[in-house]
Amino acid sequence: MKHTLFKALVCIVLSFSCYAQSDVSFGIKGGLNLTFFKVEVANFGTNTETETGYYGGVFVDFIIDESFSIQPEVLYIGLNDFKFINAPIYINYEVASNFDLMVGPSLNYFFDFFSNKFKVRADICAAYNITPSIDFHTKYTIGFEEIATNGLFIGIGLRI
Repeated sequence: MKHTLFKALVCIVLSFSCYAQSDVSFGIKGGLNLTFFKVEVANFGTNTETETGYYGGVFVDFIIDESFSIQPEVLYIGLNDFKFINAPIYINYEVASNFDLMVGPSLNYFFDFFSNKFKVRADICAAYNITPSIDFHTKYTIGFEEIATNGLFIGIGLRI
């Protein structure tokens, strides 16, 4: 199942990249991940614990007009022995010069859960474009279910 989902996500990103448009950009991103769990002796409860990890992946930015674009991403996230794929699909809006806000659903596949490995979460992201090729971004991911964790991501993106 995990290989099928990964292949599907790769196919989606590649199919978007096959459009013969000049307003498409590609990039890589990565950084620090802080994930907030509610754990109490293997049951999800009231105690909040934070795990620090990393993330890295690729993105495609489909520019619609001067201040609006759609940006799907595929990210690999590692938290100690806990690994998953995060695939947000952002609506990106430039609110000020070099400052973007992004919002959208986040499709997630968790390798380490015994059941319900697929989760849908919501992301909100802010990015500051340091140069046309480099951005600093932070995003917050909200889990809709008790077992779906919340996360804070802080990183750098590079347009290729």
